[in-house]
Amino acid sequence: MRVTRNESMLCLAMVLLVSVSQAASAEEPDSADWEPLFDGKTLDGWEVLEDKGKFFVEDGEIVGETTAGIKGSYLCTKATYDNFVLELEFKVDEGLNSGVQIRTDVHKEDTTTLYMSGRLELVSRSFIAGQIFGYQIEIDTSPRAWTAGLYEVGRRGWLQTLEYNEPARKAFKQNEWNKLRIQAVGDSVKTWLNGISAADTRDAWCRSGRIGFQLHGSKETGKQMRFRGIRIQEID
Repeated sequence: MRVTRNESMLCLAMVLLVSVSQAASAEEPDSADWEPLFDGKTLDGWEVLEDKGKFFVEDGEIVGETTAGIKGSYLCTKATYDNFVLELEFKVDEGLNSGVQIRTDVHKEDTTTLYMSGRLELVSRSFIAGQIFGYQIEIDTSPRAWTAGLYEVGRRGWLQTLEYNEPARKAFKQNEWNKLRIQAVGDSVKTWLNGISAADTRDAWCRSGRIGFQLHGSKETGKQMRFRGIRIQEID
């Protein structure tokens, strides 16, 4: 699949958006409006996509555990969601990259797009049919500390880093539980990490899809990511 000139221009405009989020807070939904996405006991309503990563339930938490040789995989809801506020807590082992997927789907055909790498280099990249694509709220234990930045898996790469958002970079707590809040309404996507505003941008490419968790490939076996308190408030 060739990238059209208009698609290239749109992609370039979006991936070069690396801005400082202004201090902000989302309106707190009424407590009665929250619905749990996870029953604390089973993975009913969820399924593993791409490679067969190891996911299970332990102590009322969703756990993803690395296995050497297994590439990246995703545990995703079977249901799709459009506009919502999503909250959860996460804890990841040091050195393990992960992320929270929203508005995620699967490529129906081979796709080529412009892609912004973690080095902020714009290149062309291809993805095969069956691969995941969609927004990912990054979980980054590396020194760059871009946790809660906005990335697009399977298509354009980085849409908003935290390069110039020092408060958000400092908000991540290694080896502790972190609270993540995600608000996706129309073309607006906003994130908060432990109450600190992180990403805040507009993008029109992903309007609906699954919610999920990325288990990044690793050379080591036994590294874990954990998620709990997963709840959503859908917005008309």
